[in-house]
Order: sequence, then structure tokens, then C-alpha cells
Amino acid sequence: MIKRRNKAGESMKKHRRIQREFDQIKKTLRRTEQIVNSTKDKKLWDHEASLRKKIKALRGMQWAELDGYEDVLQGYIDLLDTVSARLLNHYNKQKGTNYTFEEVVAEDRRGYLQSGIISVLVTHHIPRRVRQEMSRRFADNPKDEYPRARIMRRKVIVHLGETNTGKTYRAIERLMQAKNGAYLAPLRVLALENFEKLNENGIPTNLITGEEELLVEGASHVCSTIEKLDIARRYDVCVIDEIQMIANTQRGQAWTRAVLGLCCPEIHICGAENARALLMRILEDCGDEVEVIEYKRKTPLEVVDKPFTLRQVERGDALVAFSKRGVLELAALYQSKGIRTSVIYGDLPPEVRRMQYRDFLSGESTVLVTTDAIGMGVNLPIRRIIFTDLVKFDGNERRLLTSQEVKQIAGRAGRQGIYDVGYVAAMEDGGADYLRECLETEDEPLEQAVLGPSEALLEIKELPLREKLALWSVTEEKLGYYRKMDVRDYLLVLDAIAPFKLPEPIAFRLMTLPFDVRSFELMQTLLDYVDAFFIRKKTTVPRPEETGFELQDLERYYQKLCLYYSFSKNFGAQFEPEWVYKEREDTSERMNKLLLRLEKSGKAARFLTT
Repeated sequence: MIKRRNKAGESMKKHRRIQREFDQIKKTLRRTEQIVNSTKDKKLWDHEASLRKKIKALRGMQWAELDGYEDVLQGYIDLLDTVSARLLNHYNKQKGTNYTFEEVVAEDRRGYLQSGIISVLVTHHIPRRVRQEMSRRFADNPKDEYPRARIMRRKVIVHLGETNTGKTYRAIERLMQAKNGAYLAPLRVLALENFEKLNENGIPTNLITGEEELLVEGASHVCSTIEKLDIARRYDVCVIDEIQMIANTQRGQAWTRAVLGLCCPEIHICGAENARALLMRILEDCGDEVEVIEYKRKTPLEVVDKPFTLRQVERGDALVAFSKRGVLELAALYQSKGIRTSVIYGDLPPEVRRMQYRDFLSGESTVLVTTDAIGMGVNLPIRRIIFTDLVKFDGNERRLLTSQEVKQIAGRAGRQGIYDVGYVAAMEDGGADYLRECLETEDEPLEQAVLGPSEALLEIKELPLREKLALWSVTEEKLGYYRKMDVRDYLLVLDAIAPFKLPEPIAFRLMTLPFDVRSFELMQTLLDYVDAFFIRKKTTVPRPEETGFELQDLERYYQKLCLYYSFSKNFGAQFEPEWVYKEREDTSERMNKLLLRLEKSGKAARFLTT
């Protein structure tokens, strides 16, 4: 009877959550129509992706029998059709073609809703032999693309549990005992933290990320961002951190590649419980021996019922906002009241994050103001996590936080050994109920690991790289627990460099450079480098120059320094790494000083960008 009541309660909670999500999607339909109507055809890409995502979410709600469901779903489908027809019209003007919306969609309606009009268009006019060639060159099972790993006996120890439970700590302890090994991080700041930890413990270790290489004489270990994994090297012990990222549409391919391709007899994989089923399926298919270690919080989390107000801030609090603007406004407000704050957000360089972390760790700052970037990062002595909002913009749309996101962030409260209890609060009325519901809800299990394109695409000659990539992206995997990555950013780079008519191997490497492709300024910087190095045959590319002294100016300068380093390193342009490191260090110091005196500007808005 009790179990039956518990199941009924879970069902009611799930239905309430679905109803909230549906209401928000319904409310945004008319506003989205207005925005689309006032947007130029060539600017509709992000709207198209957002509409497809909402349609997918709505279809997942069909079971709930919601009032007005069919009308809302049809409204979004009709709007997607309008946006897609306009995108197709823009494509026709660019390419001198005359494809019609009806002929494209009629052939593959499902693929259209899943991948978009242009991706599906490409597949309608591709010669059959190209499809056959792709089928021949790419294995039906992704594991078979790594034959060296398949002939090795691998033992995989899977560490699963909530945030702040010691998963990664235990795996790193084992790594430190090995003769050689690697730590694969989701973030440069975590790779740097463990690089320092291993070296401080007398284990010579290199640091390799997309932005730097710090090589230590006689190094036996390496700490790197996961994208920089040397898949050809054999290791004794490897640690893969934050395995739930394997399902991320942009970066998940790096985790899939590591899990399938590591040549290592002992692999430690750390992450959230909701990755268990997917991970077990992949590892069992690989024939690996698997051991699972579960971790539970020793410090309980307690949700504060009363809504938090800004004047209630205390030492050890971390306020979580979901935009850089929100973070900087809060920090400026508290600093104006004489409360020293540390600040963390996504665009902040790792060096600055570390300075801000250290101030909070040392007690020089008493409050942390952060975006959800804190969800993956250094463990800090946080007593209470405060959600200033329960909605975030995920790159495509504003939506409610998922239960996994709430747990990832809330789990940072109540660091073991410092606090007996971790507290979680919200600012809005009813927020405590939603947080409690998320913390008590079992997370939706991850269903698919993300795959990225390989250089085998270059061996197919009948089509340009852009068209081959688009075709690859809409080709369904034969195994349902894998799916292709979102290649939109790659396509943007390929479109931008198309006038240079570069060899495909160079274009492939350019599209995978780590930088913000949505930034016009950074994209233009890349094009300047391409023109200088590949067209004008210069041995160097222009050094970045500062264009201002405000926070956003220094952020952009730092990003240009990273792109300068990545381009030069990848393509052999002559440059001085030491100059880049020094410039980044100086820039980070100046950014940190600005963050320490936000309130002294007289108007915080000078430092704010969305």
C-alpha cells in the first residue's frame, strides 16, 4: 500500500512538472511568432533549432493529456514550417537553386523535425554512391573504430554519485599510485588544479589543453581537457571526469571517444548516477570488466522554505544567477554595501576563476556570486546555495532547470568537514517546493552517447566537406544508444572560410578549433589568420591587440589570445608561447582587479554584457 502511494505521489509530481513546462512553452508561442516575423531570413537558424527542440519536448508530453495540447503542438509545427520555408528561400538565393519546401519535407518529415530543413535538403540530392561510401567507411558499431582498445583487457571502475561525494578524489588517489596515467577534465581549470596537485605530491605531470602546454621534465602523467586526449598513447591508469557530459550535443563526442578508445587496462569513470544505464550498455558491448562504486552524501542537504531576500546574505553563501549580467549586477550591489564577493561565470578565464576561488577559500571574500558554471568546478566551502532564478537560457531557449542541473548546483552546498548541513534556497515564491521536488526526483537516465565526425569524411571525394558533414549528421546510427553531435557550429566555420577554397584537411582542422564561433569579432580574427597564413603565405599571424580596458574588452582580448595560440600551435605558425602565457596572466590580473571593485565604477552597467 505504501509503495502504491509513493508511486502515485511520484506520478503527481511528474505531472505537475510537465504541466509547468507545458504552460511556459504555451506562453512563449505568440512572442516567438512576433520575434520570427521581425527577424531577417539569414538570422533564423537559432529560432529553427529552438522550435524543433520545443516540438520534441511537446511530443514527450503527449501522455499527460494536457488542455490545449494539440493546438499548441500544431502552432509550433506551423511556425517551424514558416521559418524553414524562409531559410530554404535564403539558401536558394545564395546557391542559385529553386528547391521548394513541400518537395523537401514530403520525402522525410521525421528527419525534418529532428534535424532541420537544410540538413534534410542536402540528403535529397546526394548521389547514392556517396551514402554507400559512408556506410563502408564508418563502422556500424562505433566501438569498432578503435581496434587497439578492443583487443585490450580493460577494467573500468565507475564512480557514481551526487556532487561533493568524493568520487573524483578517490579516482585521483588511485591515479597517483600508477606508474603513468592521465586525468581527463571537462574544464581547463580542473585540469590545472589536478596538474598542480600531482606535481605537489612529487608526481611529474604535464598539462595539455587547447590553450597551453606546460611540460615537466620526466613527466609520467598528464592532466588535460578531454578533447586533448592522445588516443594513440597507452596509459596504465586513466580518470575520465563528469561522464554525464557524454550526452552533451556539442562536446559529448570527446567523452564517447575516450570511453571507447582509451588503450588503458584500468579506467576510472566519475559522474552522475543518471549515466549508469547508458554507460553499462556501452562498456558491456566493449567486453570490459566493470565495477561500480556508489557514493552518497555524508552532509545532508536541507531546502529553506522561506524565500531568500538579498539583504539576508551571510558568510559562506553562493548566489547562482543564470547570466553574466545578473552575476555582475549582484556582485556590484554587494560590493557597494561593503560585502567582499568572489565572482564566477562562463566567460571568465581559468586564471581569474582561480583567483576568485582562492579569495573565497581564504575568507578574503565572504560571498560567492556565480552562474551555473559552479556545477562543474573546484569544491568550495559553501554553506548555502541560493537560486536567484529557476529558469535559464540554454543557448536556444529559456527553460526551467532540470532536476540534474538543480542537483549538480545544489550539491555544492555543505562541504564535508566544514559544515554539518548544506542549505539550498530560492528567491521566488514557491521556489523551495520546486527545488525540493527536483532534489527528490530520480533523474531521467541518459539515453544516447554523442558521436563526432572523423577524418574518414575526407576520404570521400564526391562532395564538398560541408555537404558531407551535413549528410553525416542526419544519417541515423544503427545502434539506438548513439547519436550524432550538433554540427551547426562546424557548418558556420565552413561557411565562413568557404571563399578561401582551402584543402579539406585544413578546413576540417579549422572547424574544430576551440573558440566562440558566434562572436563576429573572433570569427573575423580567424579569417584574418587564414588569409595571412594560407593565402598570403606568411610565417606568422598577427598578434592580438587590446581594444579597450573594460571587463568585456579584456575578456575578448583574452579569447583572442587563446585563438592566436590555438591557430599557431595547430598549423605551425611561428609564435612565442611565453608571450601568450604572460599576456594572459597580465590580462587575468587586470580582470581580477576590475571584479574586486565593480561598485567603484559608479554605474555597474559599464561592466555588464548579457
